[in-house]
Amino acid sequence: MRLSEPAPAKLNLALHVRGRRPDGRHTLETVFAFCTDGDLLHAEPADELTLEVIGPFAGALANDGDNLALRAARLLAERAEVAAGAALVLDKRLPVASGIGGGSADAAAALRLLTRMWSIAPDHAQWVAPVLGADVPACLLSMTARGDGAGDELQMVDAGASGAPVLLVNPGVAVSTGEVFARWDGVDRGPLGDWREGRNDLAAAALTLAPAIGDVLNWLGRQGGVHFLRMSGSGATCFALFDDEATRDAAAADCPAEWWRLATFLR
Repeated sequence: MRLSEPAPAKLNLALHVRGRRPDGRHTLETVFAFCTDGDLLHAEPADELTLEVIGPFAGALANDGDNLALRAARLLAERAEVAAGAALVLDKRLPVASGIGGGSADAAAALRLLTRMWSIAPDHAQWVAPVLGADVPACLLSMTARGDGAGDELQMVDAGASGAPVLLVNPGVAVSTGEVFARWDGVDRGPLGDWREGRNDLAAAALTLAPAIGDVLNWLGRQGGVHFLRMSGSGATCFALFDDEATRDAAAADCPAEWWRLATFLR
């Protein structure tokens, strides 16, 4: 019996950083949205928990002895007191350290998949998710939601963008989330209302680490049919929402060959 679970790419339609918390994290206001494409996780019953990584970006995780998906599986087994194992295979299609929740989405996929395989209550996964990272609860839900607190206090919202054609573009630069937050200027620029009128408060800091982000944003802004564009998370992936699928596909075809791109839709 082989089960599969998608790990959809995460986008921050807006990301406001309101301050630093006593625990070292930051107070955030964000709107999470998810794509119809991303990584893919497979699992088969086994005596032990193991993980094999395949796919275009498998090499980037070759030396990762503490993969977040495998850590999620181990924590879930411990929490639910499950003695069974699982042979996990992660098809890594999203670039790592790219602001689209790849690792968090993989961990969330592992929680959903193993909850099914082991026939355990979903509340075990809901307990484990925030232990793994602030984005994991949103990725566990994988539906449009507003995130407050450290981004892990969720409220489902209708952003009015479901089904929108979207193009994700990354200039091929991995950006450290920790380094980007460390370079945030500490200025509270105000609360998040309508995400269309919002901003990404990490963009300026990310640009200092990866100036190519500016090239991507400028290129996306010149494409026909774009009505919204922004950097996601801590970068370096940027995205644009298009009027229709045809203009999105035309932009994807013209994207510089050295950049990673994904033409998809919002869930």
